[in-house]
Amino acid sequence: MKAFVLRSYGSPDVLDLTDIDKPVPGDDEVLVRVRATSVQPYDWHFMRGEPYVSRLMSGGLGLRKSRIDILGADMAGQVEAVGKDVTEFRPGDEVFAMPKQGGFAEYVCVRESELAPKPKNLSYEQAAAVPLAANTALLGLRDKGRVQPGQKVLVNGASGGVGTFAVQIARAIGAEVTGVCSTRNVGLVRSIGADEVIDYTKEDFTRNGQRYDLLLDIAGGLSTSACRRVLAPRGARVIIGGQAGRWLQPVGHMFSALIMSRLMSQRTIMADVVGCTENKQNLMTLTELIEGGKITPVIDRCYPFEEIPAAIGYVEEGHAPGKVVVTV
Repeated sequence: MKAFVLRSYGSPDVLDLTDIDKPVPGDDEVLVRVRATSVQPYDWHFMRGEPYVSRLMSGGLGLRKSRIDILGADMAGQVEAVGKDVTEFRPGDEVFAMPKQGGFAEYVCVRESELAPKPKNLSYEQAAAVPLAANTALLGLRDKGRVQPGQKVLVNGASGGVGTFAVQIARAIGAEVTGVCSTRNVGLVRSIGADEVIDYTKEDFTRNGQRYDLLLDIAGGLSTSACRRVLAPRGARVIIGGQAGRWLQPVGHMFSALIMSRLMSQRTIMADVVGCTENKQNLMTLTELIEGGKITPVIDRCYPFEEIPAAIGYVEEGHAPGKVVVTV
């Protein structure tokens, strides 16, 4: 099969499109013919090996080279073969998953416990846009933020991959949603259901006197004092990612926020979807919302498989509204 193999840290040019052996599924695994994948910051962080501090962390990027040889944390495709212990899937089934690696290839092996049937009303490209971003939004809102119907939610970074799902999921839960984005994405964020949209280039949303029960902080960069002004006295801030840097950020920003939160009455929590053990069940929950018309993926661009390096370069610029997907 063909795959983009990452042999060293660097720019998108280090990804090597080459022929490698097709993987063989283990007893509890499913071999999937990848039809579509998506590109996200998770991929280029592993490609660049940044922030450097993450190379030293247990379970991090890898010291001298990435611990992941084939990137691609999302995929949608068709079952090709199954291991002897697999009972739920058969060849030909349409599926999607968040394997965390291996999506930038024509085939990938996924454990049955991480695989879910593809939403019937989505194309492969649309389905590939869902797993990591939508799962992250669901984790941040429902599990970490514990948002309830009628509460006020502020999504800082509402036009990105996670943000567009977060706005829709929060509305589906019954919350009142305010999205923060740049001027060019105001219409997009409003179109996906935000009750109010704030253009951060024209208004400092931390000084307008509004208070929220939950701040889903995807864009990052907010000081402790700014969070105090934004949150209700018993509100919560859920941190997802943040502004990237070569040496320390966003890791340093996350940990400093957690330390400073001890001075606040509001909660501060990090949402780590990579360590989540309920990804399959979450995908099934998302499928219910998708098939029920509650949420839909927002796709900015679609690239052919051979142009994955260009797709990563585009995502790395940090201005993509919604998701960037790849047809395999």
